[in-house]
Amino acid sequence: MNELTQEQKTWGMIAHLSALIGFLIPFGNIVGPLVVWLIKKDTMPFVDDQGKEALNFNITVAIVVAGLMIVGTVLLVILIGFLFYLLAAVIGVAALVFMIIAGLKANEGVSYRYPYIFRLIK
Repeated sequence: MNELTQEQKTWGMIAHLSALIGFLIPFGNIVGPLVVWLIKKDTMPFVDDQGKEALNFNITVAIVVAGLMIVGTVLLVILIGFLFYLLAAVIGVAALVFMIIAGLKANEGVSYRYPYIFRLIK
């Protein structure tokens, strides 16, 4: 089997951790992995795989959190909407943990698979 270089592992890690920019820039959690994937997908198969995985995960998180925020806003009228905001925050923290784990695994050369995501980009 073809051994991964440290450069490939590092770019795989960057594909996952680049999503952290989403805490500073709206939709940065999608743009970061997308940029890394588009730049390296043709030259590094490992980064192609991990970039798609990171992108799929962050698209899934964005859809779920947006849905929770919309439902929470509507349900604020009957005073239970804050529970949806709380759930969105919990999902945000879990996403942060999963991104860090994925980045560390990619840096070890392991193809990380996030649980419970929509695989929109094949």
